[in-house]
Amino acid sequence: MDGVHHIAIITADYPQARDFYHRILGLPIISEVWRAERESWKLNLALPDGCQLELFSFPSPPARVSRPEACGLRHLALRVSHLGQVRQTLIEQGVPCEDIRLDEITDRHFFFCQGPDDLPIEFYAD
Repeated sequence: MDGVHHIAIITADYPQARDFYHRILGLPIISEVWRAERESWKLNLALPDGCQLELFSFPSPPARVSRPEACGLRHLALRVSHLGQVRQTLIEQGVPCEDIRLDEITDRHFFFCQGPDDLPIEFYAD
């Protein structure tokens, strides 16, 4: 294996999720396609390390189990250079963010926000 190619996320509110990942987080759009046969949008966004985030819409997807924590993928974690600045920018955009905390094992700082569809998103200091 050479690394992660993409991370796929299904959203119940495509316009809100598209706005969050593209405008608020600033991820560039690679491509955006309406798939009529599936009544589904597919949006490919670029992460700075070459990985991609795939955003899908589907009619009436089931809600994500977020609490209590369930088996499976727990959260999306993004590495950032300026943690405090990223947090402040999110807050200014109306995104509620937790306080910055210290990971006592790695001695790195991080915080979480709640993304669209209750997906926990972690921002981890590089």
